[in-house]
Amino acid sequence: MDKTINITLKVWRQRGPKEKGAFESYKLDGISVDTSFLEMLDIQNEILINQGKEPIVFDHDCREGICGMCSLYINGHPHGPDEDITTCQLHMRKFKDGETITIEPWRSAGFPVIRDLIVDRTAFDKIIQAGGYTSINAGGAQDANAIPISKEDADEAMDSASCIGCGACVAACKNGSAMLFLSAKVSQLALLPQGRVEAAKRAKAMVSKMDELGFGNCTNTGACEVECPKNISISNIARLNREFITAKFKD
Repeated sequence: MDKTINITLKVWRQRGPKEKGAFESYKLDGISVDTSFLEMLDIQNEILINQGKEPIVFDHDCREGICGMCSLYINGHPHGPDEDITTCQLHMRKFKDGETITIEPWRSAGFPVIRDLIVDRTAFDKIIQAGGYTSINAGGAQDANAIPISKEDADEAMDSASCIGCGACVAACKNGSAMLFLSAKVSQLALLPQGRVEAAKRAKAMVSKMDELGFGNCTNTGACEVECPKNISISNIARLNREFITAKFKD
């Protein structure tokens, strides 16, 4: 028989962007430790619906750790207490019987709360749009090694491209900085010859848009790297700074 636990949920409830939010508590008994965190919220919502109450509103999509939509601040950690996973990959075996679990939305001026645990993350889309596109005409599929790229650069570009844009880096930063996200998106192109053509323009435009949208400056604490579910390295931030400073000198 599956092991079960009894827990108390302390959940942030907020009816709208301009409404004043507050925590509400719910007791939930007999939850299997093999239940995923989002499945546990589904169970809680079924109870609320059967009681004629408003269910807890939260984001989710793939539930496979790919999309990053399941953005929750759990017990003080973006995506919860486990390392290198998203909320949908978190299971209730990580929590103790009788534990109180605090669940909040991302906290950042750049991510305004829409309702309950959902925040507006279109700011990330606007930063990506500010970066523009690569103008090089790649044509059809090229022969292997037609454009020589070192394995080290290819590996680093691929690692940077694994950023899913969930916003955990922003939630972890005491300044609400989006530098880890932005630097990963700059790096994945700046490391490859196809992305070098607009590299200077891209770095300046994306940093400018990030500042305009209300994200804070980098705190150099490394909290973003620790909480990132995809292990994006803060070495990307150093690369972004080099790209940005070089671009400014060229002005």
